[in-house]
Amino acid sequence: MLRFVRLTGLFVVTSLVVPLGVATVSSAKVTASPCIISLSPTATETLFAIGAGSQVKAVDTDSNFPTRGLPHTRINAFSPSVEGVLAACGTKGVKPSLVVISYDANSIAEKLKAVGVPVLNQSAPNTLAGAYAQIDALGVATGHSAQARSLVASMTRSIHASIASVPRHPGRSPRVYYELDPTLYSLTSSTFVGEILKAMGTTNIADPKNASADAGYPQLNAEYVVAANPQLVFLADTICCHASAASVAHRPGFSRISAVVDGHVAALNDDIASRWGPRLTLLVADLAKAVRSALADSRLWTKSAA
Repeated sequence: MLRFVRLTGLFVVTSLVVPLGVATVSSAKVTASPCIISLSPTATETLFAIGAGSQVKAVDTDSNFPTRGLPHTRINAFSPSVEGVLAACGTKGVKPSLVVISYDANSIAEKLKAVGVPVLNQSAPNTLAGAYAQIDALGVATGHSAQARSLVASMTRSIHASIASVPRHPGRSPRVYYELDPTLYSLTSSTFVGEILKAMGTTNIADPKNASADAGYPQLNAEYVVAANPQLVFLADTICCHASAASVAHRPGFSRISAVVDGHVAALNDDIASRWGPRLTLLVADLAKAVRSALADSRLWTKSAA
C-alpha cells in the first residue's frame, strides 16, 4: 500500500485518503519566500519551473526532478517532524517562509501553523483546472506570479494540442485500463488523468467501480479487468515494478485481452505519470499517441463489429 501511495505522487486511497482539490493555504500570502520547503515532488518541479528554485532549501525524499539543482537536504514527506522542517533552512532561528505539502502526514500542516509557518496544501487535483490553479497558487506564494501564469499558458496550449491530435471517432471509443501498480489500482474519469482520457474519447473500464471511498482510484481485480477486455492498457508502473507488455501477458487470463493480443500496451514513465506539474504535457502527449494508434488499428474495430 505504501508503494502505491509513493508511486502515484499522493494519489491517495483507502485509509490514506485526503481531500483532493485546489490548494489551500494555512496562513497569509507569502511573497519572495527566502526559505521554501517542498514536501511534494510535483510542487518541487513546479517551483523550479517558475524560477523559485533558488528559494527551495529542502525537498522530500521522492523529489528527483529537475535532475540538477535540487537541495541536498531531504525530508521524508510520509513521516515529517516539526523539528526537522524547522531546521531545514540551515540557519539557526530562521523558520521556513513556506512549506508545500501534498499529503498531510502526522498532521504536519496544523503543527507547522501552530508555530507560525505558512503551509500550502496541494493534494492531487480532480481536474486539469485544479492542476493549473495549484501552479498559479505557487506563483503567488513565492513572488513568481508572472512566471506561473506563463507556465500555465504554455501547458494549456500543449495539452489542448495533444488532445486535439486525436481524430474524431464517432462510434469508436477505445476501452482503456490505466494501471497504477501491479495490485491493479487504477483511476477513473473523476481524476485529472481520467478527465484527459475522457476528452480523448475513450471508455475507462474503471468507471463502473468508482466509489466515494476510493477518491477516484479503485483497486480492480484480475477477473474484472479480463472480463472488461480493454483495447488499450497504460502501465504507470514500469519503473517501480518493471511492468511491461510481456509481464502483463504472463498474468493469468491477460494474454486474451485485446490490448495484449493487438499490441496496445503503452509503457509510461512512473514519475511523469504520477505528477501534475510542468511535465504533465509529456504524459498527455504519450496518452494521445497511444489512443491515436488504437483508433488507427482496424483489427480492434473489426472485432468489435463482429
